[in-house]
Amino acid sequence: MSLPVFFVDAFTSTPFAGNAAAVVILGGPREDAWLLRVASEMNQAATAFIYPQDDGYNLRWFSAKVELELCGHGTLASAHTIWDQGYLASDAQARFHTRAGLLTANKVGEWIELNFPAKPEEPAEILPIFAESLGATPLYVGKSHLDYVVRLESEAIVRDLQPDFARLVTIPARGIIVTAQADAGHEYDFVSRFFCPSVGINEDPVTGSAHCALSPFWSKQLGRDQLTGFQASTRGGVVRVQLDGERVRLGGQAITTLRGELLP
Repeated sequence: MSLPVFFVDAFTSTPFAGNAAAVVILGGPREDAWLLRVASEMNQAATAFIYPQDDGYNLRWFSAKVELELCGHGTLASAHTIWDQGYLASDAQARFHTRAGLLTANKVGEWIELNFPAKPEEPAEILPIFAESLGATPLYVGKSHLDYVVRLESEAIVRDLQPDFARLVTIPARGIIVTAQADAGHEYDFVSRFFCPSVGINEDPVTGSAHCALSPFWSKQLGRDQLTGFQASTRGGVVRVQLDGERVRLGGQAITTLRGELLP
């Protein structure tokens, strides 16, 4: 029996930008080994597997290498898919039961707003490995539940980084978020990039879960709860963030680029 599969570009309204995810619609649970083999075949930053259950959908995310603990663009792509393909009424809230708890999504005009847990960072020691692996001197290093947050001096430095991934992968964390305040005159408040070779992705194009740490970090720095971030990867993408206590509202757009069938 074939399974519907959709490729979606998340955190963008332009095809072939943002972060691509595969979304596979299942009839029910499948074995972990099978899910990982499918994700490896899809070879995307995230493959999302969803199936309906009471009060919403079960949702799991896999890179080509491992299961992911939290994935913003995979959730955004899943919400977009079930609305876009008619699995869920467009005015209904999308509810996803995940290993990170209940995550919800709502349509707000042309945007989708995700409700995710905040992952605030705490100050960490600025070890030599950060400058050695990034090729830039940190102004600040913090550690969240998942990742390190490294603040650099300028937007230009963030954009121009060419990390040493062989060194970067030795840092004990899911990934390294590098960030700086945006240059004056932009429509966004801060820029970032996300490097996560430990899960098989040297650089993730646009990372919703990284903004769960960036939102509280930049809210403290800039004194505002509503901000806009630009992830300055080659593909690039825009993430709106709003800090709401222990939660972060992540806003993004998405577009379907491919529809097909998986023949398991």
